[in-house]
Amino acid sequence: MKKQGMLMIISGPSGTGKGTVVKELVEKQQQFALSVSATTRSPRHNEIDGVHYYFYTREVFEKMKNENQLLEWAEFCGNYYGTPKEYVEQQMAEGKNVILEIEVQGALQIKKIYKDCILVFMIPPSAKELKKRLTERATEDEQTIQRRINRAIEEMEFVPQYDYIVINDTVCCAVNAICDIVKVEGMKSSRNINIKKQFKGEITSC
Repeated sequence: MKKQGMLMIISGPSGTGKGTVVKELVEKQQQFALSVSATTRSPRHNEIDGVHYYFYTREVFEKMKNENQLLEWAEFCGNYYGTPKEYVEQQMAEGKNVILEIEVQGALQIKKIYKDCILVFMIPPSAKELKKRLTERATEDEQTIQRRINRAIEEMEFVPQYDYIVINDTVCCAVNAICDIVKVEGMKSSRNINIKKQFKGEITSC
């Protein structure tokens, strides 16, 4: 019997390194599948449509929203972000653990739909390191960086609503921490309700 995959949401301030950690997880661990988010913001110089994000116009995004094709959506720094529904549900049905890298607003929206989803809040080792990472990306001006830092302060207020906190000091340690979380969550009795029925069936056929 194929086991249903789990849904994991990773949130955290911009510049925390979520994308790097998620990329490592998906490339090195076959149990994971990454859900590609949709956005109306412009792509950065190294981003590919359909790989990093689906880049849509506001008109297309709003059409998807109105037709219930998104699991969640939010507006952040003047742009829409959202999660297309079909891919997520298909991958979970095939036994994959699906990772969503989304904002706190979207994470809490999805928690209302999928009660057993795993919420992980990722943070940098310090506020000083966060500003350093944002600056070294060299993709935004000082005003935008400050807006992201202010937003990080707001996002930290939502930490108590998450299941786990992962400190991204090094990518390797963060990846290992997330794999440990998935392992523990997979052993919960609530996720293994068919074990009793399967065991009794095997005993009967012995």
